[in-house]
This record gives sequence, C-alpha cells and structure tokens, in this order.
Amino acid sequence: MEEAVKNLAVVVGIGIEAISILIIAVAVIKAMYALLVRLAKDTSRMSNEGIRVQLGSSIAIALELLLGADILQTAVAPTWNDLGQLSAIAVLRTGLNYFLEKELKEIKHLGQSSVN
Repeated sequence: MEEAVKNLAVVVGIGIEAISILIIAVAVIKAMYALLVRLAKDTSRMSNEGIRVQLGSSIAIALELLLGADILQTAVAPTWNDLGQLSAIAVLRTGLNYFLEKELKEIKHLGQSSVN
C-alpha cells in the first residue's frame, strides 16, 4: 500500500510539473505575440506593463504549483537529503514568488495611477 501511495504521489507530482511547464510556455508565447503585435503597430510610446503583468502572474502561479509538486513528491517517506533539497527549493521559489508579486503590485498600482 505504501509503495502505491509513493508511486501515486510521484505521478501526480510529475503531472503538476508538466502543467506548470505548459502554463509558462503558453504565457511566454502569448507575451511574445503581444509584444510583436505592439512592435508591428510601431507604438513606441505604449508601455509593456500589461504584458509583464500577465506573464508575471502566470509565472507566479506556475511557481506555486511547482512548489506544491515538490512537497507532494517529498511528503511520502522523505529522506533527510530530500527534506534539505525541498527546503532549499521552497525558500528559492517562495522568495522568487514574493518579489514577483511585489513587482506586479507596483506595476498595477502605477498603471492605475496613470489612468486616474
């Protein structure tokens, strides 16, 4: 039974990682497309804040999913090495997500200020 739970955790974790990769890939493709459309219109005065907010939001979601996948894969009978790696990954991803969210809030705030 324990082996089946381990295998399920690994399979679900890999599925979540694949979804995260897909989220990032789609977000990057959408951002590149939006940027190319903007460049084709030759609107050099237009800012890229909206593109950055959408891309950043997608990356933040993917980081949270990846952290969840790592926790899931480590939750079943972890070794001390697994726990150490998870701790390092959690700190890095949480830090990245914190600063990304902070920057996104600033961008949104600046965008709202320029509208008012």
